[in-house]
Amino acid sequence: MQQAVDSFIPLLVALAVAALLTPVVSRLARGLGALDHPSDRSVSQRPNIPLWGGLAVAAGFGAGLLLALWLSGVRPAPSHLGGMLLGGAVILALGICDDRFGLGARVKFAVQIGAAAIAIAAGYQMDHLTEPITRTTFVFSEPLVWLASGLWIVGVTNALNLIDGLDGLATGVGAIICATLTVILLQAGQPFGVCVGVALLGALLGFLPFNFPPARIFLGDTGSLFVGYSLALLSLEGYSQVTVITFVVPLLALAVPIIDTLISILRRAGTGRSPFRADRQHIHHRLLARRGSPRAAVVQFYFLTACFSLIAVSFTDLQGYVAAFCLVAVLFLTLRLLRNLGALSFGSREEPALPDWPAGREEKES
Repeated sequence: MQQAVDSFIPLLVALAVAALLTPVVSRLARGLGALDHPSDRSVSQRPNIPLWGGLAVAAGFGAGLLLALWLSGVRPAPSHLGGMLLGGAVILALGICDDRFGLGARVKFAVQIGAAAIAIAAGYQMDHLTEPITRTTFVFSEPLVWLASGLWIVGVTNALNLIDGLDGLATGVGAIICATLTVILLQAGQPFGVCVGVALLGALLGFLPFNFPPARIFLGDTGSLFVGYSLALLSLEGYSQVTVITFVVPLLALAVPIIDTLISILRRAGTGRSPFRADRQHIHHRLLARRGSPRAAVVQFYFLTACFSLIAVSFTDLQGYVAAFCLVAVLFLTLRLLRNLGALSFGSREEPALPDWPAGREEKES
């Protein structure tokens, strides 16, 4: 009972801080010119929607995390906590500059790699892989640890950034994934990870009412990169504690944004375009074309993410051939779903016809 109270209060505080600061951040963004400028790739042509919503999320997260650590009595290693906060601050600064001035892809990736290195040095590492049938564990060499962990952190960070294509999409998907990872960390007995997850979840829920279609403020790269980075570290926090298929569980929780990112890269490469060039062929675009309403498309995307999240939680209790069979079944159903959405047409340049709804969000360039 006490543990529930210790988690619920920080969640409410994070929610309240994010909600109270969002209007302040909105005015700040307008005053300093951090505004969204629709392009020909935008779902909506609404100009001058304020960015920097991630500042309110980060503030709520910080307040909730400090309170959660104090109430729970959890004392993480200073380097471990400091690595998360310092790396998050670097990513936050990157997003602030990108939203205001616009940065090139190379600069953004270089800073993200630096932030990933900070986290890896602080202990957020992918250092082994467990084979699901015999449960044989393969330990990675030091160079492979850095490579695998860096790819994971940078990949997840950009996956959340890339799906931020409709109002409320990245915020809601981030909240669902965060709740899932928090449950997994609770099952694994990782109190620090639970504190981080509760704080981030509260902050996202506090911001979501302002960001849900029709949005009054956007996360911007400030928020989508920060949330993606935080989720990447949160998944690595419980990585060594997951008892079965240590890589698959966090991968399933983050499956929808990761799949969308991989398909985007393959699709653009198949048509000879740069992987960083925006288009309207993402999963959320296809859902919008089918549903005809931004809200319906966003809710459908939430549902898909929630389904994968439930699967991820259930996988923590599976073992051996059962786990392997379920993994194959999930893979088959996922491919079937993507095929039905038309998302596997890697050589096609044809984009789905989208309704001209005012609640859209500019497509990301990276």
